[in-house]
Amino acid sequence: MKETGRALETAFAKDKMTPLSPLDALNAFRDMLPARPRLYVAGCSGEPLAIVEAFRSAPDLADGVTFFGIWIPGVNQTDWAGLHPGARAESIFIGPNLRDSFVEGRTDFLPLSYTQSWEWLSSTPADGAIVMVSAPDAQGQVSLGVSADFSPAMLERHDVPALALINPALPAPVDGPRVDLDRFTIIAQADTPLIQVPSASLPDTFRHIGSHIANLVSPGDTLQFGLGNVQQAVLNALHTHRDLRIHSGMISDPLLDLLDSGAVSSCRGSIVTGVAIGTDPLYARVSADPCFSFRAVAHTHALSTLAGLRGLKAINSAIEVDLFGQANAEFIAGRQVSGTGGLVDFMRGAAAARQGRAITALASSAKGGTLSRIVPRLAPDATSIARADMDTVVTEHGVAELKNRSIDQRAAALIEIAAPQFRDQLANDWDAMRRAM
Repeated sequence: MKETGRALETAFAKDKMTPLSPLDALNAFRDMLPARPRLYVAGCSGEPLAIVEAFRSAPDLADGVTFFGIWIPGVNQTDWAGLHPGARAESIFIGPNLRDSFVEGRTDFLPLSYTQSWEWLSSTPADGAIVMVSAPDAQGQVSLGVSADFSPAMLERHDVPALALINPALPAPVDGPRVDLDRFTIIAQADTPLIQVPSASLPDTFRHIGSHIANLVSPGDTLQFGLGNVQQAVLNALHTHRDLRIHSGMISDPLLDLLDSGAVSSCRGSIVTGVAIGTDPLYARVSADPCFSFRAVAHTHALSTLAGLRGLKAINSAIEVDLFGQANAEFIAGRQVSGTGGLVDFMRGAAAARQGRAITALASSAKGGTLSRIVPRLAPDATSIARADMDTVVTEHGVAELKNRSIDQRAAALIEIAAPQFRDQLANDWDAMRRAM
């Protein structure tokens, strides 16, 4: 549908049909689907919360549905399989919101990286998709807003009917994916606030980690980082750097101060991301600033893209690292608490990039210093990062460079950055393991 020279309100119409309420749209959409449909629902800051509330007000609409999508722990709070006893879900992360249904066997966990997840979404059987979009422009196009990561994989499948939830609160970035409104089978509208994820206070331990990592970053480098304390610590420590660029799966509020410091290049497209997750000031900035480009995972995480980024520093976190250089980013005390996400994609991309480096950061201890996060050997089911992919590990005690080092050199470097109270025991453990090899 093309709309020119008419009031924006008329662009809401599709075949002279005005948008429905979320509940009416959901009822109509559900009537179109099979009795037991597979239904994609967008996540991150693009989660259609008004549709969640519609399901909660009419839970029978979720009966028999298998929901699937990429929902981020600590950001997305909906337990999709929990909407109805007859509902199921499939996810590449297991966060607190999915814990009960995962334990009950109604949420299936898929151990996929982001690039693998894109391929999965491009081919898995799907009967429908629900996506939140911006208000349409004068040409009848809507934006995927601040969450452009995975929904394009579904919208490119034109045989899959899609429900658009138009949210006027969702900004339309200057440079990001747009879709013709007539791609959608049913249109709903609801003005709801976006998900808010403010920055937390930063422990001193992470300030030291941020300082160590900042020393590994050079002018002109391209940075990738995940959410959380490590990202915040690194960004806080880079204010005196210059001509940096950002290429990341997601960005959040701490980036704003880095931008204001002048550390990031001001050229158009100097910040490439799939998702912005933060608060309203971040959402307002990314929608108006031409430095920001939003791209799908097929671009942001592709090895071919990452290998072409000079000086790519992929900065991510882990729960624990063992003396072989293997890392666990998914399990705590044997419980699945997250997923691999884009971690390995970016590590391998940084390894392929000229002057690239993959940096894995973590505090050296937990539980008030009573538990070491540098461990002798990971549990058999807890390896998120293989030792062949590990490059550089950082704790508050320093930097361990593992790439191209022998197993003994790796163990010695990791023991050196472990919490001091555990170093002797780790050295003894390594000696015993080494003798048994």
